[in-house]
Amino acid sequence: MCQISPAENASTQALDQMFTAINDLNSFRLEAGAGAGKTYSLIKALKHIVQNRADEFIKKEQKIACITYTNIAKDEIRERTDNHPVIYADTIHAFSWSFISSFQAKLRELLPELGDKWVARIEEVGGIDNQKVIYDLGFPKIDEETISLHHDDVIKLISSLLAFSKFQNLLKAKFPIVFIDEYQDTNKGLASSIVENLIDNDSGILIGLFGDHWQKIYGKDACGLIESENITEIGKNANFRSDKNIVNCLNNMRPDLPQHESDPESEGSISIYHSNAWAGERRAGGHWKGDLPEDVAHDYFERVKASLSHNGWDFDSENTKVLMLTNNVIATEQGFKDLADCFKHSEDYLKKNDPYIKYLVEVIEPVVASFEAREYGELFQVINQKFPQLQCHDDKRIWVQNLNRVKEIRLNGTIDDMLAFLTETNIPRLSNKVRQLEERYQRLTGEVFDNLEDRDKRFLSKVTSLKSVSYQQVIQLAKFIDDKTPFSTKHGVKGAEFDNVLVVLGRGWNQYNWNQMLEFMENGYPENKKDTFERNRNLFYVACSRAKHNLTLLITQELSIEAMNRIRHLFGDAQVIGEPNV
Repeated sequence: MCQISPAENASTQALDQMFTAINDLNSFRLEAGAGAGKTYSLIKALKHIVQNRADEFIKKEQKIACITYTNIAKDEIRERTDNHPVIYADTIHAFSWSFISSFQAKLRELLPELGDKWVARIEEVGGIDNQKVIYDLGFPKIDEETISLHHDDVIKLISSLLAFSKFQNLLKAKFPIVFIDEYQDTNKGLASSIVENLIDNDSGILIGLFGDHWQKIYGKDACGLIESENITEIGKNANFRSDKNIVNCLNNMRPDLPQHESDPESEGSISIYHSNAWAGERRAGGHWKGDLPEDVAHDYFERVKASLSHNGWDFDSENTKVLMLTNNVIATEQGFKDLADCFKHSEDYLKKNDPYIKYLVEVIEPVVASFEAREYGELFQVINQKFPQLQCHDDKRIWVQNLNRVKEIRLNGTIDDMLAFLTETNIPRLSNKVRQLEERYQRLTGEVFDNLEDRDKRFLSKVTSLKSVSYQQVIQLAKFIDDKTPFSTKHGVKGAEFDNVLVVLGRGWNQYNWNQMLEFMENGYPENKKDTFERNRNLFYVACSRAKHNLTLLITQELSIEAMNRIRHLFGDAQVIGEPNV
């Protein structure tokens, strides 16, 4: 008889609690730590309802709404539930708009509450009349015929509409059960509205929350933990990913949600390298304080890699991931250092906050990939253009000709070459934001630099530098952002798992200070530092929990006595090696 693993036993207990909550129509939160199998639980919940209530839902023309925050998650849920007709799985924006779009009069009424920018737009066109409210490309604008909403506007509007009983009743009539995947990434305003108007207001709608508030690592507007007296809390105390020693470390970090490993016989390895013995002058000032100089940090990184390679790690393998929670070496290692140097803040290129980077990475790169793969439907979906625009063979010839030229520029030209070509041909077209920036840039280049205002000087200098960069660096940045290299920052880490994980912890991001975080773990954090602590702790936890078998940390930031004490507590004295071998 096959013995049930500790993880499987813990999972079964959590599922039983979840099924009871669903059967009793009680809203619940399934807190599933790293490796616990959150998506598995979500699919089991959906199938449980389908098995027991599908006929009832079909007869009443009702569905289970399953809200996700990525298209990848949406597609996975649909596939794993065989696209069952009673399951409506879609992203939060798609779900929200599909439901609120029919409330045209109410949307127009709520429009001024979206903020000062909308008030100004309304004044510019002489007020709101009877325009049709639409949500298409996500570019906010208003004219005499239409009102186009931004992505954030859709979330704000559904948050407001949930307060109205008519809206609640219609929601319940169509979706009596609403599941939210990765609940911790929900917008704070929407989360508060859901709790106040659907859970605590006895709306009759069953809300199921699936996620882990310790894995909230994206954005300051995300809600994190959602609590209410009317939410049944279910902890899933299982870890199907990591070996025993790694699970023990995670439990040391998070004793409130202890996990049980899947295979008690598979121990795994942990090694911690730090730089406290280095006697040279460390970096000073701002968010670099206490870190190794860039060349020294790179040397430490190479030495650790060499040591791990000697122990059998393959850094070219898909089974190994380097998580760079620092900016010391990442841009140089990945081949986009010149591009990175154009920006004061790393978030501008890593999180695509800059409109140029956002357009090139999210439009041009996917367009070229689709063109090369002959996936033309996907190509036109990316650029939000429809096939009817290709009305004759000559139209197709022009598109093919232009995209072939785009491919040439990608490999041999600069960012300026690419922008100039796209401006001239408009196939593919520039985004509205990039076009506006290009118009501003061209206007400023015609003026005397010394006569410009400081903000215009900064803009002109940054864009001039950016334009001079080889476009191949955009390709390398896109690969990095899309997790197509052995390296990742926090932006590509959540949800993934690898046999071997090397986490590099240093300074360079003003929102992260690992020494301070470890001190807070050791001594407690001041109340006004709660958000700071949780932001650092969550990323640290997520990074350490990616490894299945082998976990290594390299800490290039100098650590205090308190921080070292916490490192030893978390990982064990024997695992703290110190200096990597030469």
